[in-house]
Amino acid sequence: MKILKVKGNHVILSLVCLVLGFIMAFSYHLTQMEYKEEKPKLSDKQYEKTIALRDQLIAQEEINRKLQRELNKKQEKVQKSEKELAKEAQVFLNLAEDSEKYRMFLGKVKVKGKGVRITLSDGAYDPKEDNVNNYLVHEHHVFKVVNELYISGAAAVAINGQRLTSHSYIVCNGPVITVDGTPYPAPFVITAIGDPDVLASSINLTGGVKDQLVNDNIVFSLEKDSALVFNPILGNS
Repeated sequence: MKILKVKGNHVILSLVCLVLGFIMAFSYHLTQMEYKEEKPKLSDKQYEKTIALRDQLIAQEEINRKLQRELNKKQEKVQKSEKELAKEAQVFLNLAEDSEKYRMFLGKVKVKGKGVRITLSDGAYDPKEDNVNNYLVHEHHVFKVVNELYISGAAAVAINGQRLTSHSYIVCNGPVITVDGTPYPAPFVITAIGDPDVLASSINLTGGVKDQLVNDNIVFSLEKDSALVFNPILGNS
């Protein structure tokens, strides 16, 4: 009885091992089939094609990088050119502004704007004064005012309505002053276009032009004007 029981246990153990072996073998086979379905093996031709496409992609990426570098260099050149053009534009603008100033000084263009009006009159007659020239306005008095106005930034200056140019001349001839050949008696009205505050301050400086004229017995007056107009000078002057 004991011998039969031992043999029966061996048979059951063998069956269990057989079943387990079958299950493991089946699972391995199933796993291999799934792996083959997910990653099918490439043929030699397909593999070569894949390698060729990869090489083309790498080459294209290198070309793109090269083109990008060239683009960056060209953009730098464009930026440099734009800066140079901006500088040239500023130079041309400055030249245009300078040309306009020269035209104004030459009297070639009409000028209008704010400014000052200065009147120089002969001093009151003094019978005790032997020399009449001591209370008359002379050309050097007018020169002082005109020069100070130009130094202070006047764009245009006129004497008794006659506009001055770079070729203008002023000559004293007795009681009259000749401006570019045209005689004018006193009072002499000197008008100038520019910043009224700057021009007035410059003329009225202590010890400046106004004080010098008053010391020479010249009757001096200054007023600001908001609407001065100087027409262009005709001819070759």
